[in-house]
Amino acid sequence: MSGATGVVSGLRVSHDSASLDAVEGACHVDSEAVLGRLLDAPDVREAFALQTCNRFEAYVVTDAPATGRAVLSEFSPDVDGHATVETDHEESLRHLMRVAAGLESIVLGEDQILGQVRDAYATAVEAGALGPILDDAVTKAIHVGERARTETAINDGAVSVGSAAVELLDEETDLGSAGAVVVGAGEMGTIAARALADAGVETLTVANRTPERAAELARELDHDDARAVGLEDVESALAAADVAVTATGSDGRVLGVEEFATAGGTLVVDVAQPRDVAPAAAALADVTVYDMTALETVTDETERRRRAAAESVETMIDREFDRLLEGYKRKRADEVVSAMYESAERVKERELSEALSKLDAHGDLSEDQREVVASMADALVSQLLAPPTKSLRDAAAEDDWTTINTALRLFDPEFGDEDGTEDREPPAFVREQAEIPDEVAERMPDDVAAGVTDDD
Repeated sequence: MSGATGVVSGLRVSHDSASLDAVEGACHVDSEAVLGRLLDAPDVREAFALQTCNRFEAYVVTDAPATGRAVLSEFSPDVDGHATVETDHEESLRHLMRVAAGLESIVLGEDQILGQVRDAYATAVEAGALGPILDDAVTKAIHVGERARTETAINDGAVSVGSAAVELLDEETDLGSAGAVVVGAGEMGTIAARALADAGVETLTVANRTPERAAELARELDHDDARAVGLEDVESALAAADVAVTATGSDGRVLGVEEFATAGGTLVVDVAQPRDVAPAAAALADVTVYDMTALETVTDETERRRRAAAESVETMIDREFDRLLEGYKRKRADEVVSAMYESAERVKERELSEALSKLDAHGDLSEDQREVVASMADALVSQLLAPPTKSLRDAAAEDDWTTINTALRLFDPEFGDEDGTEDREPPAFVREQAEIPDEVAERMPDDVAAGVTDDD
């Protein structure tokens, strides 16, 4: 399979089809390890993985859809079959754009997912997991996500899970007279802390495993009474608070019964994945814990406000999706054009050398004369190949793989070499998509026609 070819296969477990427990079970601690496992699978050329609190998604590029599905099946958690969604080539490409644009988020149009896609892209680049197919797909998705947020109103209102958590708390209590705690100083915790500061809470405490990071965030907040503590002091912070948002990146539970022992009446929104608050703590009489599922009700109004903008984003995605597919086709055509020019160049050099040798036999040619002959040969090649070049690019645009396959057989630079490479196969994507009709084969050289029909 050539560099610019291949099919994308995708698998996802996300909030729209699975429970939070299923999403948690599908996610892996180390995204780089996921990419490594995918790339180690036979026949996988490229890989990309996206893990957030609401989704686990994995994509591979192989030369056949069945191969990609088989590889991804190993990452499918042992849950209800409807929780795992498989996507083919075009579905995967379109879905990536929808994710980056915020159309697949619990909070329609939320901003955080775009940063998460960027981070996943950077991880994949560093791991050497991307090639010409997925690199184009993910960068196109990021481009669409950026355009959606700058050219439409898709992110008006609550723009993230963190800010939606604060909206939920604001519906349940008077934040203006509340003490608040944010557990976790990462991206979601930062968003929640800023939203609580904007809501005017009386006191705001940031608790984090690394106290220095908590102190840095507290200083950044536009709040007169923001402070920072380490996780070892979170119990006393919760005892003085009325509301809390938990958003750590811990692999296990951070808050249990003991942390809420003296908390009294406390409203908690747990937006971490895996969840921060142990189920036993949520069972305490004075503690009310909302998880990600509860945010869906909070975001209904935001979704209604953004629905018109989402229609504009869908139209944008349609256009960008078509451009992405056209770009892939151009790359495939360019491979064939390159092969054609390489073959012609080899023939030209051979014949030019022979012609100059014959002319030299009748008297030495000057350098100017040799340049004239060489320029004529170049001009002939360029003029003769210009029409087929256009035809091949048109054929790729129209998915005319019969023409592409025929061209590869006729212009393959290795075809007919004396080193025994005349049976070299054309790229797999062409063999799979093209069947040479009898009337075409009849006009081809016997050995070429035999090779094509045998392949098919």
